[in-house]
Amino acid sequence: MKFKKTLIAVSILALAAASFVFVLPKAGVDVASVKTPDLILNRFMPWRLGLDLAGGSALVYDIDLSAVERSEQQSVLNGLKDVIERRIDLYGVSEPRVRIIDKGDKKQLLVELAGEKDLAGAAKQIGETPLLDFRENCTFTEEMISCTQTELTGRYIKSAVVMTSAQGLSRPVVSLEFNDEGAKLFEEITGRNIGKPLAIFLDNDIVDAPVVEEKIVGGKAQISGGGIDMESASILVERFNAGALSAPITLVNQRMVNASAADDSMRQIIFAGLIGLGAIAVFMIIMYRSLGLIASLVLLLYIAFTLGVFKLTPGFTMSLAGITGFILSVGASVDAIILIFERAKEEMAHGASRKAAIESGFKFAWSSIRDSNINTIITSVILYAFTSSFVKGFALTLMIGIIVNLVVTFTVTRNILRFLVRDKKAVSSK
Repeated sequence: MKFKKTLIAVSILALAAASFVFVLPKAGVDVASVKTPDLILNRFMPWRLGLDLAGGSALVYDIDLSAVERSEQQSVLNGLKDVIERRIDLYGVSEPRVRIIDKGDKKQLLVELAGEKDLAGAAKQIGETPLLDFRENCTFTEEMISCTQTELTGRYIKSAVVMTSAQGLSRPVVSLEFNDEGAKLFEEITGRNIGKPLAIFLDNDIVDAPVVEEKIVGGKAQISGGGIDMESASILVERFNAGALSAPITLVNQRMVNASAADDSMRQIIFAGLIGLGAIAVFMIIMYRSLGLIASLVLLLYIAFTLGVFKLTPGFTMSLAGITGFILSVGASVDAIILIFERAKEEMAHGASRKAAIESGFKFAWSSIRDSNINTIITSVILYAFTSSFVKGFALTLMIGIIVNLVVTFTVTRNILRFLVRDKKAVSSK
């Protein structure tokens, strides 16, 4: 039995040590001399830090869904998000965050580029993604061009290449191939416009208006005219292959978070966290003596395990809101320990041995700890499901922290106490 307890305790401590190595800086790194994003990197994988911790750029776009049927809006939004992510990948920004958020009755696109300092360049690159659509029933006058927009847009483009026009070796043509759905739409549109012009618009500017001679099957079209030269044709092809926007977007807000300010925030958070942990440890030792010392050790283990889970969670990004949720989960861990120890003190006051008192503490405190933590988890799930932006980060870290707290309290803490606490008659812990 003693060997089993020793093995469990050693395994827990080894896992905790591995967790600390996983979440802390590399050995030999001068923490004071590195920038915030490098502060918590190690040889395994980096933390994903939000703008408020790493600095960078944030762009907010209004999305125009006025020409999209309500039943197709979600599909269009998902396609728009995918396209913007591909555009940012071409721009060279690592780990971007692209989200669709609700703003009243409107939809907005939030693009967060951690570590990106060229705000104007990023906005230009994203905003210049081409918006392609085909229009019919066109009326041409000297003053204006009036057309009816069709359902066929750049969202249906499968691929694009630059070709040379048959009429002239120096005249470039952008050849488009649509996916199956787009090919079907193109066939229907050309079929009902035989002998009529079918205008091709790029970013709301007409670039070509060829007359349809026959129904076109196979899902292929060409863009020429409109002053397109080889350079502009190459750019168009690059952007179409990355994805054309499925709905127009308008930049409405942009901001930059200074990296040095983010660095200061991180250092202040770490300092405040160390002060808080020290104060909790002093309080626990004063109140519970040796048990308080053990509880302080277990609290460090809980922090290591929780940070390890955060880092392993796919797509997890640590932000100031997330740190707030994590701190609340640490408070819940301390509450659980206090509930257990207070019950143990009562048992020891009635003459129970320390080991028996601690077992009773875990037994009788379980229902209170379970109920309070489940309520917190339910609240976190609701916040995560029905909110957006930084509130989601807060809810996710709080939920993960509470779940880890339940596991650590009734497995790690219990086994560590069983291993370290000697079986003797109760003494006053006051």
